[in-house]
Amino acid sequence: MVLQLEDVSLKRDGKWILQNINWQVHPRENWVLLGLNGSGKTAILNLLNAFYFPTKGNVTVLGMEFGKTYLGEKLRKQIGFVSSSLQEKIHAGDNAFEVVLSGAFASIGLYEQPTNEIRDKAIGLLEELGCLKYANQNYETLSQGEKQRVLIARALMADPSLLILDEPTNGLDFIAREKLLDSIENIARHPDSPTMIYVTHHVDEILPVFNKTLLLKAGQVFASGDTKKMLADDQLTQFFEQPVHVYWQNGRPILTRMQEEFGKI
Repeated sequence: MVLQLEDVSLKRDGKWILQNINWQVHPRENWVLLGLNGSGKTAILNLLNAFYFPTKGNVTVLGMEFGKTYLGEKLRKQIGFVSSSLQEKIHAGDNAFEVVLSGAFASIGLYEQPTNEIRDKAIGLLEELGCLKYANQNYETLSQGEKQRVLIARALMADPSLLILDEPTNGLDFIAREKLLDSIENIARHPDSPTMIYVTHHVDEILPVFNKTLLLKAGQVFASGDTKKMLADDQLTQFFEQPVHVYWQNGRPILTRMQEEFGKI
């Protein structure tokens, strides 16, 4: 079991942010966590990374049960985490190569001397993700898409068992978004790739490699299961509380509102 949440509820500042969350992720499953803004996606990610602990219920991530095992750095070294909040923590002046190297030590900034083996691995990941040409460029000067590629390479340096991508295409134009999604798909198809969780509120970003989907609404699991079933018309119509239609193109869903709704605008 990669992770298991059993009847998990979370209260922050006197308010229930998550309620009665049940979720199991097995090896070789790649999940989408789909929810609108304010649905509780960030709260779940903070739980998985042991930044939050549940108010009620049981959480086990990568075999470590919260409350019974020392977590913190031990757990986070096994999780590759890519988010916009991480971008803000990168040290000014670090180049892309240094940022990727730091992933081997689960640190923000490079404080240890990397071995030749670590350097070779970083170069290989930079090349695989199309970042090698700007490896020596200051991270701050990179485009948003280039920054995200570098952070994904950094996340893969420690051979994580779980890779979490938190809305990685935010701020990207169409071309940059599609290139990044191509890279993510290539990673997922690799025979020794980690289990992946892709967090988004955009249905059209969901790649065929994500075979499972959890729909999160108002801090509760609305539904979870096979992606094709979760993204059916009737399911998403109830989820969004709007009549919608999903059609599939190249294995990816495209979401539209039903035609009769446009006449009312």
